[in-house]
Amino acid sequence: MSPQAINVREKFSLFTDHWNPRIVAELNGQHVKLAKFRGEFAWHKHVAEDELFFVVEGRFRMDFRDTSLWVEKGEMIVVPRGVEHRPFAENEVQVMLFEPVGTLNTGDAKDSRTREGLDWI
Repeated sequence: MSPQAINVREKFSLFTDHWNPRIVAELNGQHVKLAKFRGEFAWHKHVAEDELFFVVEGRFRMDFRDTSLWVEKGEMIVVPRGVEHRPFAENEVQVMLFEPVGTLNTGDAKDSRTREGLDWI
């Protein structure tokens, strides 16, 4: 397979829904995913996986049980495995995520926004 450039802005233009990640690449057992957030997500944790969130456009707040951090455009945050967290976005935010293949978006808290078998775009 030949390397290809991926136009992230173009990929984000292909969907409008929130909290429904799409896979854009795979490397070294990791999926690179794109998602749009808006509103409040579920409290959850990932027992075996760290997660990296990189803000492409907008900003969001990552809530932890004892603190909250705003993550701005061009910034990223790594949530270590086992740490309970909840993303929140006042306005739509575009986020790139790096997670091990098979990582469930809602971790240990399955609800109506749980996505299994993600689409590739």
